[in-house]
Amino acid sequence: MAGITLETAQKHLDAWLEAEMAVTNAQSYTIGSRTMTKANLTEIRNAIEYWQGKVSALENAQKYGGRNRVRRVVPRDL
Repeated sequence: MAGITLETAQKHLDAWLEAEMAVTNAQSYTIGSRTMTKANLTEIRNAIEYWQGKVSALENAQKYGGRNRVRRVVPRDL
């Protein structure tokens, strides 16, 4: 997995989840005639989906020893 460990992926996922909470609480604010926008919520959600996929893949690799479980079945008529 290109040097990404489960712990690293989980830290990134946690950071993006915290970022989503910060943005949903106060995404933008205005002082006088100037407006400040913190981040794009769509980009944050895309990053969350990406890191969730990495965490899931790494957990499955750890659970099954890094192997895909493939079974071959030969139908027979007895």
